[in-house]
Amino acid sequence: MNRRRLPLSQLRAFEAAARHRSFKRAAEELAVTPAAISHQVRELEALLGVTLFERRTRQVVATAAAEVLYPVLRQGFDAFAETLDALRERSSSESVTLSCTPAFASQWLLPRLADFHARHPGIDLRIHASEAPLDLERGLSLAIRYGMGPYPEHEAVELAHDDFVLVASPSLGLARVEDLKAVRHIVFDWYCPTLGLPSWAHWCQAAGCALTDLGPSLSFSDESHAVQAAIAGQGVALLSQTLVRAEFERGVLHVPFGPRLPGLRYHLLMSREQAGHAELKRVAAWLKGAFAQEPNGKNDVVNA
Repeated sequence: MNRRRLPLSQLRAFEAAARHRSFKRAAEELAVTPAAISHQVRELEALLGVTLFERRTRQVVATAAAEVLYPVLRQGFDAFAETLDALRERSSSESVTLSCTPAFASQWLLPRLADFHARHPGIDLRIHASEAPLDLERGLSLAIRYGMGPYPEHEAVELAHDDFVLVASPSLGLARVEDLKAVRHIVFDWYCPTLGLPSWAHWCQAAGCALTDLGPSLSFSDESHAVQAAIAGQGVALLSQTLVRAEFERGVLHVPFGPRLPGLRYHLLMSREQAGHAELKRVAAWLKGAFAQEPNGKNDVVNA
């Protein structure tokens, strides 16, 4: 298709609808009506000659064609946003971008930002929350990466090892494996399935039970939504202990029983060329200090 004829507004409406799996939420994001989103998606469907969504009562379901188109658009829009952010950052010598996953941003970073701003009121911190990694050679940028490393192309510092545990709302009153049959087990899509992170099959093996001992499943495409569902008592989840530390401290989640499974490692990355920049060093020092304050005990969140 000729670039001059690309239906950009329709593609933007489709990408938002596919990401949210909802015309209503897409409309809220783009500040239009759900009817406008539906109309733009229909225009795109007519142009392509394919159906992108199955319209159901209060729900839209992506078709196979939509699943092909969506990741291409998501990556493209992420790349646009990343480049625009990088250009904007060049106009401010005190602007620092911190790249991380959406789950890390919402679960770990946001509750701690007040402390950062209190300590560094003069630094303009921009949060790049995306599954797509940021190019650290652009602007003043840092990244929190989750993996085993090494990262030879960057300056890298290991921040913490992670564990995965079964978590639940205390309101569920779970006390033993047999209780799991009565609740849903929550699953979500890993942004990078090849990382080899713990699964419910791994947990069951370590706990000495079978997958059939679990209740029905409840699935999400976003890790943060899985956390919120667990807090709401919608089921049990297998989650990173690091990401739900604040929820443990608030008492809205706990570990009723079960094994602790090793996860991966959190690393702080930056460009070697930028590593000596004063603002980057201050943000990096704050992140290291915040991670250093995390409890290291193995039994601090498990109810005996």
